[in-house]
Amino acid sequence: MAYKIIASSCTSCSACEAECPNVAISEKGGTFVINPKKCTECLGHFDEAQCVAVCPVDNTIVIDTSWPRAAA
Repeated sequence: MAYKIIASSCTSCSACEAECPNVAISEKGGTFVINPKKCTECLGHFDEAQCVAVCPVDNTIVIDTSWPRAAA
């Protein structure tokens, strides 16, 4: 699976963009989005997804269950 950003909760602070080791996060239409093809959930690199760790708004970055789980 990949993570996704709930647009209605995103404050556009950009904290997540710089922390993504896969450059999977970008700004689009005033909010940030995660490219699910690039997102690896930080598996094999960090204990927690870095975007989730730095997001100041709880439950804004969540698992996108429409994508298969990333390989570690």
